[in-house]
Amino acid sequence: MAGSNSVFGTLNRIDLVTQIVIGLVLGILLGWLAPDAGMGAGLFGSLFVGALKAVAPVLVFILVMSAIARHQKGNEAYIRPIIVLYMLGTFAAAVVAVAASFMFPTSIVLANAGDVSTTPPSGIAEVLKNVLMNLVANPINAVANANYIGILAWALILGAALRNHGSDTTRQVVADLAEAVSTVVKWVIKFAPLGIFGLVASTVAETGFDALLSYAKLLGVLLGSMIFIALVVNPLIVWWKIRRNPYPLVLTCLRESGVYAFFTRSSAANIPVNMALAKKLGLHEDTYSISIPLGATINMAGAAITITVLSMAAAHTLGIQVDFWTAVLLSLVATVGACGASGVAGGSLLLIPMACSLFGISNDISMQVVAVGFIIGVIQDSAETALNSSTDVLFTAAADMGRNRN
Repeated sequence: MAGSNSVFGTLNRIDLVTQIVIGLVLGILLGWLAPDAGMGAGLFGSLFVGALKAVAPVLVFILVMSAIARHQKGNEAYIRPIIVLYMLGTFAAAVVAVAASFMFPTSIVLANAGDVSTTPPSGIAEVLKNVLMNLVANPINAVANANYIGILAWALILGAALRNHGSDTTRQVVADLAEAVSTVVKWVIKFAPLGIFGLVASTVAETGFDALLSYAKLLGVLLGSMIFIALVVNPLIVWWKIRRNPYPLVLTCLRESGVYAFFTRSSAANIPVNMALAKKLGLHEDTYSISIPLGATINMAGAAITITVLSMAAAHTLGIQVDFWTAVLLSLVATVGACGASGVAGGSLLLIPMACSLFGISNDISMQVVAVGFIIGVIQDSAETALNSSTDVLFTAAADMGRNRN
């Protein structure tokens, strides 16, 4: 018993990020050296991601409702400037992706699309219609299906009703529920090293490294664009808001949010992590309890890059010349599509046919490009989610710090 307590005591003295790195290294080694055992270890990863996904909708619903119910008049939540940053960052990502695609034109070997069974949206109108339908979804279904647009809408409405008509006792009960759910989230996050160990072990065991080599240049353009946004464009945007060295904040968000998101590959699963980081940074709870789940819905810089780069690669493969104004239109379409389709199964990849239609590329061909996206998704989707999710808390912090500076 004493030995067991000693082990747990040693683990508690190691910070969580270091524990995650240890889990990452062990997962790679297990998946590489013992693939069968690596596949078995994937159960830990599935349980971890499943727990995060299960608690996230309840957390968002309760926290947002509690924040609105307890919100005092004159205590501004400061959401509008954050939305501006979200839109600016997503559009900048699409522009960078277009520029990278012109500088490093990439041809791809089209893959068999037989395994891609989900029907992509036919255009921006359908994407926006899906958003509006999600907005008025049944609240129970919204929580059950992790429909964050619907969850936010109902949390805002019920929170406003409680603020204006609820008793102090009822508001306190909601606040206590929010605290209880936050405690559950802390318990789940403590298992992150074990979960990431299982995720990495199973991924390496299942895919190896060979499948990615044939698409190395395409991955290079994708990852290069995402790294440029994360380490150059986002810091510039943050500096504009806070007027001081942005890199300590940028690197903190990448380390404490991006690492989780990279391995869980789910913006929804990373909402509790971002909430905890926002609290650790001392941000305004009325602000981050709304902006973080909102960012998981509309702040999609990584998705804009994926849509743009793969669409431009399809055009180059087919010998289609893309002029300047078409490239600008592609950036706008990628921005709106990435923001509006975050709840669609398959994420950003299913928006590629819509973007390819700007170049007159048929749906049959564009769905083969989607299949390529699924092949490289082990890396592409991980990096995309890390950029998307870490930027949620980054821009929330920048807006909050910028307000305090004024």
